[in-house]
Amino acid sequence: MFMQSTPARPDSNLWDLGFKSARLALTRTLLQNYNQRRYMSHLSTTPPQRNDQQERQQLSDALAQQGYITDPSLISSLYLLERLGKPLLVEGEAGVGKTEIAKCLAKAQGRKLIRLQCYEGLDAQHALYDWDYQRQLLAIQMNGLSAQQSNSSDDNLSLDLKTSLYSEDYLLKRPLFEAIASEEPVVLLIDEVDRADQEFEALLLEILSDFQISIPELGTVEAKSQPLVILTSNGIRDLSDALRRRCLYHYIDYPESEKEKQIIKSRLPDIDEALAKQVVSYVQKLRTVGMRKTPGVAESIDWASALMAIGVDDIYAEPELTQSTQSCLVKTRNDLALLKREQAALYGHSQDANEQQ
Repeated sequence: MFMQSTPARPDSNLWDLGFKSARLALTRTLLQNYNQRRYMSHLSTTPPQRNDQQERQQLSDALAQQGYITDPSLISSLYLLERLGKPLLVEGEAGVGKTEIAKCLAKAQGRKLIRLQCYEGLDAQHALYDWDYQRQLLAIQMNGLSAQQSNSSDDNLSLDLKTSLYSEDYLLKRPLFEAIASEEPVVLLIDEVDRADQEFEALLLEILSDFQISIPELGTVEAKSQPLVILTSNGIRDLSDALRRRCLYHYIDYPESEKEKQIIKSRLPDIDEALAKQVVSYVQKLRTVGMRKTPGVAESIDWASALMAIGVDDIYAEPELTQSTQSCLVKTRNDLALLKREQAALYGHSQDANEQQ
């Protein structure tokens, strides 16, 4: 008698292992698809990343087109000025190009330049705002005539007059107020802030930190557009810590010879290469003789322009004609006497070096 055999069942352990592997593979596939869809969705909603290096290079090129030669440190400061929205305090000796930064930046970005020239005794009436008292007085006189010709209550006329007198219609906007009231972003230059009194610095703190002005009659006026604020200082006096904390900082020193030659050529494209080199070499030496008013880059450009105007191609070939233009470099009597004592050495040394070349 034959017994009927039952089909052999696969091993249960192998069956469970295969099932788990298939489930794991399916889970991994679903997870990959989910992550891919999520990544593509993130790309479609995330704005493109800013190319900071490219933007800084574009800023440098834009300033170069305006005739201002920069360096990486200054470009970084100007870049942060716009990105962070903080004012930039630029210090340095007179004539090194601090004011020109704001002028060229405004031209490069197509913005209006609003300049506040600081001086001793500068106050809010000349820097922030003032009331047009003549127009207010005229309005009061016209109100009196209207009251006589009408049957309106004097109290109503007085209330309306008081409301209208202290409105923006009778407000004279000075440079600081004009900058924050502008609909379009501007470049605000607060030039030579160290010449103003310390009390004036207190007026600047609210503007530099919050970009707003408090007017007792009107309340707080907030900026319609945030300006790019650049402050310059020649180091005549120390600025307060409160002012410095609200600003980025950059110091401009006298440029090296090669950079100064580039600056002169950018401002005077037609200048001869040899003449530009002689001007830079001569001015660089003058800065080492202890002059009271050391010539800056502005004086170098003026002197080079004067030499070109009178037809000097070599400052050592025509010394008398060259000396007649040195009023572009020397600004005091003591410096003139010092220059005369140093002239022989400066000319002799420079001429020997020129002949060797």
